[in-house]
Amino acid sequence: MNVSEWIQTALLAILQGLTEFLPISSSAHLILPSQLWGWDDQGLAFDVGVHVGTLLAVMFYFRREVLLMTRAWFRSLGGHTDAEGRLAWLVVLATLPALVAGFVGSEIIGVYGRSVLVIAGTTLIFGVLLGWADARRREQRTTTEMSVKDAGLIGLAQALALIPGTSRSGITITAALMLGFDRQSAARFSFLLSIPVILGAGTLKGLELYQEGSSTHWLQVGAGALIAGLSALACIHLFLKWLDRVGMKPFVIYRLLLGMLLLVTYFAWPGGAA
Repeated sequence: MNVSEWIQTALLAILQGLTEFLPISSSAHLILPSQLWGWDDQGLAFDVGVHVGTLLAVMFYFRREVLLMTRAWFRSLGGHTDAEGRLAWLVVLATLPALVAGFVGSEIIGVYGRSVLVIAGTTLIFGVLLGWADARRREQRTTTEMSVKDAGLIGLAQALALIPGTSRSGITITAALMLGFDRQSAARFSFLLSIPVILGAGTLKGLELYQEGSSTHWLQVGAGALIAGLSALACIHLFLKWLDRVGMKPFVIYRLLLGMLLLVTYFAWPGGAA
């Protein structure tokens, strides 16, 4: 690999690490380098690597919660359910709609949803919705007050994130804010929800990689995983630290600008519809 390829690897890994958890859409960002600068796809192995990096980052950051929830979930199988066990079941419940939607609609979305125009539209529409939800938030509830219905609705919202440009974290935070949860609770539940989703996506991509049996630049994959993990870890920490102070407005403004840039890209390069 030459210097320019290493630069591409680092930048794409940073993009993945940051946009996986910020409410700004990872697909919208990952499509821009190929459209604007003609960068080649880094390959399936790289995709698996950065997913592993972001998964390890969120699990490390929430390691205490994950450990308590895991232990409590197993205890609940024996009939003893506490607050952590209940939260674990709510995460499982909220994950199911995305699994069903992915199984049923992934091929359709893969064919029709990768257009720059589609990604621009969803980036703009769901950005406005995020801003509206944040402006009208009531902030009366925490995750300890979350009901099965709440988890189900947030899970249904997460299923929409299969459409590129929606942003998984953005749509789940939007749904939680609309249901009256405070910003911190909305963000933390969204991050906990990301664990089974990223794990599932990474597993599927890993199986694809195994079936392909193609040669892999493991040093590039390892570097991508490390950079994505570190950038994701920093992103989660700073996002939660600054969330109550800055709110969602900066991300909404950024999404509007990004959506307009994607529209300009689409109309400037008519071949960018793919």
